[in-house]
Amino acid sequence: MKRHGLKTLVCLIVAAAFCVGAQAVVTVSSEPGTVNRLVVHADQGETTIAPEIYGHFAEHLGRCVYEGFWVGEDSEIPNVRGIRTDVVEALKKLDIPVLRWPGGCFADEYHWMEGIGPRDTRPAMINTHWGMVTETNAFGTHEFLDLCEQLGCEAYVAGNVGSGTVKEMQDWVEYMTFDGDSEMANLRRANGREKPWRVKYFGVGNENWGCGGNMTPEFYADLYRVYQTYVRSYSNNAIVKIACGPSSADYHWLTVVLERAARYMDAISLHHYVRGSGNWTDKGSATEFDEGEWFVLMKNTLTIYDLLEKSIEIMDRFDRRGRIGLYVDEWGTWWDAEPGTNPAFLYQQNTMRDAVSAGIFLNAFNEHCRRVRMGNIAQTNNVLQAMILTDGPKMIVTPTYHVFEMYKVHQGATHLPADLTCRAYNRGGEELPSLVASASRAASGLIHITICNLDAQKPAEFVCEIKGVEISRVSGRVLTAETMNAMNTFEAPDAVKPTVLSGASVRDGAIRATLPARSVTVLAVR
Repeated sequence: MKRHGLKTLVCLIVAAAFCVGAQAVVTVSSEPGTVNRLVVHADQGETTIAPEIYGHFAEHLGRCVYEGFWVGEDSEIPNVRGIRTDVVEALKKLDIPVLRWPGGCFADEYHWMEGIGPRDTRPAMINTHWGMVTETNAFGTHEFLDLCEQLGCEAYVAGNVGSGTVKEMQDWVEYMTFDGDSEMANLRRANGREKPWRVKYFGVGNENWGCGGNMTPEFYADLYRVYQTYVRSYSNNAIVKIACGPSSADYHWLTVVLERAARYMDAISLHHYVRGSGNWTDKGSATEFDEGEWFVLMKNTLTIYDLLEKSIEIMDRFDRRGRIGLYVDEWGTWWDAEPGTNPAFLYQQNTMRDAVSAGIFLNAFNEHCRRVRMGNIAQTNNVLQAMILTDGPKMIVTPTYHVFEMYKVHQGATHLPADLTCRAYNRGGEELPSLVASASRAASGLIHITICNLDAQKPAEFVCEIKGVEISRVSGRVLTAETMNAMNTFEAPDAVKPTVLSGASVRDGAIRATLPARSVTVLAVR
């Protein structure tokens, strides 16, 4: 039997009770007869799981915005002021808390003034990052903030540092949020919006280490200090300022930016994408894969735990009070584009493998809720690990969408630390934990536990004890499928969807259930 510490580099650790200042562990065993046991400490939870952890991201990339959200007011597809109704209604079922826009790489070439005013007079631009296609600017500031109001979510606007000016950023914030008499506020009124919008989150640049300007961390940190000065909170609109953080394990970038600019930020971003095989030029197929590739994706997804651990350690050095949030504002799986589609549009299908990966990410964010206060999966529609796929007037939701719907019970709940003992998932001489879990308590007192079974072949007999409360009954829902690459298609839109978890019961004061192979489960405990 192996007992792994939280800082294990091989990423076998999948639980961390930072919310109460203690360290929980997961014990992974290859011994026959190992009992998969979760002990939830319902008497220790203190920290709220920020709803924004379950946020989304929409970039001007491929068909995410155009067709995904925007069809235009004259479209035969049902819409409200040009924004398609079916997509809005589907996202509202997730209790979507926040939407990030306009990028991504696109943010640092976007000039917001080109996207306001009458649409027939807006100048076109070239989307140089994503296929060199013409961007009409039909979907701009007014349309995005209308979308957020229709969704009932917070707006996260990413500002242009790479090719924009300080004045341009200052004017944009004033245009959106100032309620007084000024040139920008009056321009907004002339364009049809009398009252300012609420814009809670503003990012000062995006991926400025790469597509946002190829900057050094020293240069960006100093530039951030200048730009953020002019991102002001007008008219009782308190803006959360977000600095550009690193790509995955670039701890040098994170350290330098915090060292130079921590006092001027409210949050810092982190981007982390995972794959199952290949490299950035050969990432592998989203749908054609074997168990070896499944296993590698599970292994790579588990790196999020070590990444969060080390990033938080660095943040704690520069922000001992815990004021600065860690926003994982781009994350997810990244595969080769579907055959026959524009490779620059990053359109990929979404299978049970993606769903389990998403469940692991979200459990990790819950476990690190002391610092992780936002997450934005990439992306909402038709791009990368999408919630929604469209084909003209047709729309389907993906297995990953269903994970977000199941996990929404954690939004705003109190995180409960937990200790997990589980059987090992072995393949090719490597060992992973077969289970990953997190738990929370809602304001009503209802306890929810989300568990991923990473094993592509074997179900898991599962026992859960909850310390500090008496369990009366349990119910559950499970997302699984007969094959690893099961997916929803326009011909079979409900091939993968949650069902009732049969057989879950309370015996001898503990919950007992069988978790299917390759599954994501949510338990509701009373």
